[in-house]
Amino acid sequence: MTGDQLGALLKLAEAGKADDGWSSLGKHTLTLHTAFNGASLSIARIEAVKVSGALLLAKSQRGETHVVILDNIFGGTIEPSRETGRKAGFV
Repeated sequence: MTGDQLGALLKLAEAGKADDGWSSLGKHTLTLHTAFNGASLSIARIEAVKVSGALLLAKSQRGETHVVILDNIFGGTIEPSRETGRKAGFV
């Protein structure tokens, strides 16, 4: 994935920059689709990403941090966060 492609994904997800270099997706989550030597991996429910040279660091809703080579990412899917849905109880 190129920097322009990643930038387009983050723009669609309305990501905001933090002081520490992380881009927070706020009201969306992201799924990254990666592949290497015929093996594929999808990393779901990403809340924040950070580019560090040729690497992309991705924090998930579960508190996991994934490290992926940017060249191995071929796509991404933006989903609305479940937290933006209807809350239980009376309004």
